[in-house]
Amino acid sequence: MPTPISRAEAEQLKPGDIYEDTAYHPCLCLAVENLEATGISLIDGSYPRAADIGVSDVRKLTLEEAWHWKMFGPRDSVVSPENRWWRNAGS
Repeated sequence: MPTPISRAEAEQLKPGDIYEDTAYHPCLCLAVENLEATGISLIDGSYPRAADIGVSDVRKLTLEEAWHWKMFGPRDSVVSPENRWWRNAGS
């Protein structure tokens, strides 16, 4: 399961980690500054993908979880149909 990151645990997220942003994109973390995680989407390459730790529900993902998110969507979150990038995965 993804690991929630709270304000008190912000130091647990570091550049090179994978996190879930507010749009449920798995993102490669490039920086964490002033409780803001900034990265690049592993779904579509969009940048910057920023999330406020402690305000947004930032969760750290494993590589396996990120791959599942990309191909099939998040296991435990409801994403509206128009935002389901995975419906075209593998086509």
